[in-house]
Amino acid sequence: MPAEIPEKFLDLFTKKAFANLATVMPSGHPQVTPVWCDLEDGCVLVNTARGRQKDRNMKRDPHVALAIADPENPYRYLEVRGQAEEVSEGGIADDHIDRMAKKYMGVDKYPYRQPGEKRVLYRVRPEHTSTMG
Repeated sequence: MPAEIPEKFLDLFTKKAFANLATVMPSGHPQVTPVWCDLEDGCVLVNTARGRQKDRNMKRDPHVALAIADPENPYRYLEVRGQAEEVSEGGIADDHIDRMAKKYMGVDKYPYRQPGEKRVLYRVRPEHTSTMG
């Protein structure tokens, strides 16, 4: 069942707040990675490079959870649980990672791109949210 991100916590997506993204390994164990995140049409956007562990995990098992702490008050946070669906690879994902680099680093282009790297954009549709603060 779809869930909405509470309006009181939408500001977290305008701040330089990192999300901790939890995915599921093939063994069933959790894997957690800090990621930049964005919000579009009520869904959380996460950008990664093709072939990274989180990409492989989300392709195999789309169940994910994200925890986003307010950088100004770490006791205030949002948790989102849902399923990740691949949105785009290439142009849209490339443009998105550059927008995230502008938001988080203040630079126009993502500076850590590796030769041959293919960016991929995932959309997480919230199924459950919980908050504190």
